[in-house]
This record gives sequence, C-alpha cells and structure tokens, in this order.
Amino acid sequence: MMFINPKTDYAFKKIFGSSQSQDILISFLNALVYDGHDTIKELEIINPNLPPALAGLKDSYLDVKAKLIDGTTVIIEMQVLNVESFGKRVLYNAAKTYAFQLESGQGYRMLKPVIALTITDFKIFAKREELISRFIYKEETSNFEYTDNNIRLIFVELPKFTKEIEELETLADKWLYFLKYARSLTYIPEKMDTIPEIHQAFEIANQANLTREEMEEVERREMFIYDQQGAISLSKAEGKAEGKAEGKAEGKAEGKKEEKLEIARKSLALLDNETISQITGLTVDEVQNLRENSL
Repeated sequence: MMFINPKTDYAFKKIFGSSQSQDILISFLNALVYDGHDTIKELEIINPNLPPALAGLKDSYLDVKAKLIDGTTVIIEMQVLNVESFGKRVLYNAAKTYAFQLESGQGYRMLKPVIALTITDFKIFAKREELISRFIYKEETSNFEYTDNNIRLIFVELPKFTKEIEELETLADKWLYFLKYARSLTYIPEKMDTIPEIHQAFEIANQANLTREEMEEVERREMFIYDQQGAISLSKAEGKAEGKAEGKAEGKAEGKKEEKLEIARKSLALLDNETISQITGLTVDEVQNLRENSL
C-alpha cells in the first residue's frame, strides 16, 4: 500500500471533508476537540469557503467546515507552510465565521459557538512544550472566563508529536500519527486498524483507490509544498548572506522581498491571487502584476 499525504490541502479535504467523511470527521473532532469523549454524535459537512458578506471584506478559504447538532460551527485548517501573519488569519476566519451567522433582522441570541481547529506542520508556540493549545476569552488579571465564550481557538503542532507506533494510547494519538506518518507507511498498523474511522481514512488515502487525475492533483500539490519550502529556505539564506555581506538593513529587506516574489512566482500556476497574497504578504496588486508579467 501507498498513501497520499494527509497534510496537503487536497488530501486533507478529501479525507475529512468529502461526502463520505462524516464518521471520520466526528471521530477526529471528538479526539482533538473533546479529549476522546464521544461528544459529537452527528454533524453536517458544509461549504468551507466564506465569501465576503460585505463589500471590501476578504474571502476566507478553509479546509473543512462542519455544523454540529447543537448549532456549533467547527472550522478546520491544516497548515504546512508558516506564512506571514498566520495567527491573525486564524483569528480573522474564526471571528468572521461567528459574525456572519446572523441573517438580517436576527438577534444576537441566535449566535452559536465557533471552534477553530488549526493543525500546523510547524511550531507556533516555540517556548511551550504542550502539543495542543486551547484559547478562550478570559479576564486579564483574575483569569475568569468571559460570560459568553463563543469563540474557541485550538492549535495542534505536529512537530511536537513524537510518539512511536507502540506508544499510541489515545484516539488523539492515533489520529495524529495518521496525519504525520501516513505518507511514509506501506500498510495500516494493526494498533490503528481497530478504529473503523481511521481504517476508512486510510482507505480514502490509499493511492490504489484514486483516479489518475486525482493522483496528478495530489502530486502537484505536494510538489508545490516542497518547492515553497525550498524557496523559503533558499531565499532566507540568500537574504541573510546579502544583508551580512553589505552590512546594511536594506540588504536584508531586499532579500526578504525577493523571497516573497520568488514564492509568488512559483505559485502563479497553482493558486489564485488572494491565496498567494495571504501566503507571501504581497498585496493582491503586486501578485497580479507578477501574473501579467509572466504571460
């Protein structure tokens, strides 16, 4: 067996956000959001994109979005590249999802909770050892919770997950092992195969069950990630070298700018202007100029 990489956006959406993924997503969310408790019984997977409700607001592109039976909305994002202002983007998407629940004339009492679950393939909180971090609103000095804690942010940092297969105990352990290592496995580990939803996730990720077009898309997305990681590493090295050689702040600035431009150039064939802008920190107009000059 060979499995596609669940960390790429295409594979993640196929495994957790497709029409046959309800049971998989329930198990995954119960593991990571509710500490393995069988809290979620059913959910509805809905369109993950959040178009602007008001002129001038940004679109939001999520990986998976679901509505629980109690009205809670869960938005899930798998992020491989540590892009500029990523933390702000997570908060923006959560706040936007919360605010735009209401139709015209509806009262605030109709607002339901929003949970933003973010899984990253890099460390966000480098000084913190814990694998999962959970944020809610609390009073600054006495630490008591806000009356209506309706927005929760949950971060899972995959580099901090270091358990081997024989050490897996909880449902969360097994899902995180799947996310981190499925691409390198050639069989379904017996310790994980006892969970029906994880077995189903492996079946969806099995390359033998994909069409040629799907495999081409998977490979294209994976190559894009490798290219961007390489471009970031190279550009940072060149930028530092240039700045050090010149001994001037402008050398570093030019290196950083060129890094963003190089990433944007390699992304033109794969992503739209808005997404490239989010990844690089360039303006949409700068991305559009690059696109026009490349024709």
